[in-house]
Amino acid sequence: MFDVNELYSDRIGGKNYLNNGNIYRFSKIKKAREEYKKNGYEILDFGIGEPDKKANDKVIDSLYEEAKKWENREYADNGCLKFNKACKGYLMVEQGVDIDYKSEIMHCMGIKEALNILPLAFVNKDDYVITITPGYNVMSNMAKWLGAKVYEYKLNKFNNYLIDFDDIDENILKKCKLLYLNYPHNPTGAVATREFFKKVVQYAKKYNFIVVHDAAYLDLCFDEASKISFLSVEGAKDVGVELYSFSKGFNMTGWRIGFIAGNKDIIKVYGTVKENLDSGQFLAIQKASITALNNYEIITKEMKKMYLRRHELVKNVLEKHGFKSSVPKAGFYQYVSIPKSCNKVTFESAEEFALWLLNNAYIVVIPYDVEEGKYIRFSMTFIAKDEEDEKRVVEELDKRLAKYKFEFK
Repeated sequence: MFDVNELYSDRIGGKNYLNNGNIYRFSKIKKAREEYKKNGYEILDFGIGEPDKKANDKVIDSLYEEAKKWENREYADNGCLKFNKACKGYLMVEQGVDIDYKSEIMHCMGIKEALNILPLAFVNKDDYVITITPGYNVMSNMAKWLGAKVYEYKLNKFNNYLIDFDDIDENILKKCKLLYLNYPHNPTGAVATREFFKKVVQYAKKYNFIVVHDAAYLDLCFDEASKISFLSVEGAKDVGVELYSFSKGFNMTGWRIGFIAGNKDIIKVYGTVKENLDSGQFLAIQKASITALNNYEIITKEMKKMYLRRHELVKNVLEKHGFKSSVPKAGFYQYVSIPKSCNKVTFESAEEFALWLLNNAYIVVIPYDVEEGKYIRFSMTFIAKDEEDEKRVVEELDKRLAKYKFEFK
């Protein structure tokens, strides 16, 4: 008798695949959210981590015009030199980074694609991949599927959510192939320092591993001092690559476009694997993305202004009800500790509190149960038509939280 559960590969968990933690983690919250929506409840969704606005009109108009062009019907494969040139210009102007657009830049169909391809290109069975927690686990999942060992470095507020390499066993560093970093950091909003990146380069050279820096939120730094590219540090291009996304900084989430920049040998191998997995992003999307880069200041200035405004509104409400919140240096998340209890209900985990908040107040947040504590993440990408609507949404948040008495440690 046919049973697909007997056919799942061992690398993804075998017959237990559908019950493993990676799938189950947020399934209860997602399922409950959709059920409430279906039954007509007004859900306040602070969980989604994707912009609620569409791309800039100039970019959309550019896509329309490019899509009509006969030559853009072709496979993009690994290249569109016009796109590469625009990315080079962006890196030079915004990050002070000089890149060879022919050999040190390549487009990717979103950062997620790049994070899946890099382990395929470099990781063997029993190699180590070092990642961070809390964090984005795409690269670590692929590494595990390939038989690699994943060491999750536990970030915490006491070291400003930066890795202290002295905490890592030297045997792990010696066997490490890939180090994954993400600054500004999701979910905490922490930013890296130039000194930290210099130390990363030193360790990468000493132990011969590749640095993969996910810079998805770099365009959303609220002050220039926090906006530090890994590639801007001396020696970084010798040991690693940096990944850029158009999803966060340009409201182009569904377009699936970004780029990888850095070490030319890493880029070359990345491209060799990539061309066996896809035929490149639609050329019209790559060329429309040039318009986004050419209007960088206009687009990102308005976005950062909006997110700062929302951050202040949400922070004030959360503080009013006892949560210790603050506006981060970058990004659109607020990462706050959960209450110990509410109305005599005690919370043993962040997931438990997130489910309680959804079931009682119809508010969606993302839970993080980590070694240093129990946290929830509020995203400033909640749906609102304009400034007045933003106030309405946050006033509704205030009204719903006011029904309860939260007790904190």
